[in-house]
Amino acid sequence: MWAIVRWRWPVLALWAGLSAAAIAGASRVRHRLDVRGGSLRPTEASRAAAILESRFPRDVGEMFVLVLSGPAPFGAGRPRQVLDDLLATLAREPYVADVAEVAAPGRTAVALVTLKVSDPDSVLALVPVARAAARRALGALPPPDRDAYEALVTGDTPLERDMLTVTTEDVERSEWRLVPLTGAILLVALGSPVAAALPLVVGFLAIVAALALVGTVASALPVSIYAVNVTTMIGLAVGIDYSLLIATRFSEELERDGSASEAAVRTLGTAGRTVAVSGLTVAVGFAALFATPLVETRSIGLGGLVAVTCAVALALTLLPAALAVLGRRVGARRGTAGRGAQAVWDGWARLVARHPGHALLGGGVVIAALTAPLAGLRIGLPARHWWPSGTEAGAGLERLALVGGAGYVQPIHVAVEWPAGRRAVDPGALRALRAFSDSLRADPRVRDIRSLVDLPGGGRRSLLEYALLYEDLAGLRARRAGLLAPLLSVDGQVARLDVVLADSVSPLTAMDVVRKARGLAAQPGSLSSAHVLVGGYVAENVDVQADLAGAFPLVAAWIFGATAVVLGFVFRSVLIPLKAILLNAASVSAAFGLVVLVFQKGHGSALFGSPGASEAVFAAVPVLLFATLFGLSMDYEVFLLGRIAEAYRPTGENDAATSDGLAASAGVITSAALLMIAVFGVFAFSRVPVIQLLGFGLAAAVLLDATVIRLVLAPALLHLAGRWNWWPGVRGRR
Repeated sequence: MWAIVRWRWPVLALWAGLSAAAIAGASRVRHRLDVRGGSLRPTEASRAAAILESRFPRDVGEMFVLVLSGPAPFGAGRPRQVLDDLLATLAREPYVADVAEVAAPGRTAVALVTLKVSDPDSVLALVPVARAAARRALGALPPPDRDAYEALVTGDTPLERDMLTVTTEDVERSEWRLVPLTGAILLVALGSPVAAALPLVVGFLAIVAALALVGTVASALPVSIYAVNVTTMIGLAVGIDYSLLIATRFSEELERDGSASEAAVRTLGTAGRTVAVSGLTVAVGFAALFATPLVETRSIGLGGLVAVTCAVALALTLLPAALAVLGRRVGARRGTAGRGAQAVWDGWARLVARHPGHALLGGGVVIAALTAPLAGLRIGLPARHWWPSGTEAGAGLERLALVGGAGYVQPIHVAVEWPAGRRAVDPGALRALRAFSDSLRADPRVRDIRSLVDLPGGGRRSLLEYALLYEDLAGLRARRAGLLAPLLSVDGQVARLDVVLADSVSPLTAMDVVRKARGLAAQPGSLSSAHVLVGGYVAENVDVQADLAGAFPLVAAWIFGATAVVLGFVFRSVLIPLKAILLNAASVSAAFGLVVLVFQKGHGSALFGSPGASEAVFAAVPVLLFATLFGLSMDYEVFLLGRIAEAYRPTGENDAATSDGLAASAGVITSAALLMIAVFGVFAFSRVPVIQLLGFGLAAAVLLDATVIRLVLAPALLHLAGRWNWWPGVRGRR
């Protein structure tokens, strides 16, 4: 402690150099992050994707969906000519293997653009190229037609491309909104512009240092783009949170007596210890996410863990050194208004001490009421708003939904692999494929199927016609490479079926179709000798949901166990860790209930730009919220218990120590909570649904945690438990 204060100028110089390097590294992190993500554990969907990628022609890859809107139906006349010209223009592009019109209902036409590349990075780079080509083609029309037609390019990869763009824009927009908002709160809380500026500096440096470290990891391991949002959100929130605690305690020590150096040393011995313990408990929650098999959840765990580590390091080194240099220029903590607020907190602490039973009952009723909607939680793909809003890919999906073509964007992929010596175009294989296709097609939730026995155009062919068609396989490949290549592997052993779902089918129901397809493939019958794998976006989510459900008990056990050990060791108590875990679980449950109420059920979701009920919540969201909230909720528990323990050790008076600790920490807990709510609340308006739910859930949990939990339930339980709170370690003086 003395070393940091004594060598404050070298500490500041060291951080200046590290910050310059971190800023340079943070500027490059977005180019290293992964947009796709997915499970790190082999799943049926990932094995299907691997077969389709490795066994099919390398010069035929993914498909973009082109949606063209015009002033009149595309069946004939000028609209028909515009559509044909646009499709012909795209077909001549060097990266396009085939263009096929799939629907032209009314004034909207839909076409599938098959690319010649399958490498994810190359496909991602082709999204703006394809969009530019479509705009050029329409831009060449005469002036009356030029503004009458609109072409939108959507699909899996265009959605991912727009996700990357939106994520970057949302982070930058959030940072600009948060600076004045958090600055104003800090100014009121600390009473000095200089003191208010220091937490903002720490928060900013925590973000850039964490992003630079995340970028370093991303150069060797897959890291999701979600890490940028979470690193920014957590780095700023805990950086400001910890700095506020340090700066407030430093001002208290300055008011008491002594020089700035002595005040900084005492601050490190008290508030610094609290920050270290708090940071450790938050880190425990994020570290638990490494037990999950998903790139996205692990990346969020990485971003949060690194951000908390950087924030703690800055709060315990850079900030005390700066405070020792600035001294009384930081300014007094409290004026008349501050003393008035302290009187309010003193009165509140005495009220809870007089009526702990009533406080426990009232707070419990509030938490129970907010937790009640959690009983209706549905895990799965949301019915709507699962893509970034305000993007071309999202607008294309909305347009497709209006004309009944949204199912073409993310079909269910089925890979049927025949054993050595058999081809997918043999009569027996075609017969088995037709039986499987017909079983799926009979399901009213299936709109269309594309396969070797379901070729587009020409109506429904018989199996004999298909057998004759595939007799000259080499000639057919030469004539219609773009048609056959996506459906038949190079060696002829693997057939691919694309199952297009009806637009009336919700994503949650689509997951049931995946399960049905897997069930049909497993039944004894003509496909028994083939290896059938069901993949695609919906199937990936089915597998992810199962993986996360299996990992959740391990995540919960790690968080509960590690938190109990840390708090038990620090406070030398058995009851305090158990009480903290119970209250944190209550806080997390209530926040879950609010997420279900607002987003799944749609009550108030329009306020956050998400109109309508989602009907389900992404499988990753409960795991992420649990791990993140449990750690962050410990912040205020440690803040409160730290002050109570300081008051209890010299006296052994539990009730007096609880009241004094509550009164002393309530102000800083409230100010810190306002800052965190501001930070997380801004991200609740994100256009990326997962980040939006995280931001809202975190803001709601912090609000509940800093009010009902820490100001009502926690002190009430401490009063009721009496000296048993501190058994067996801290006895105090009788």
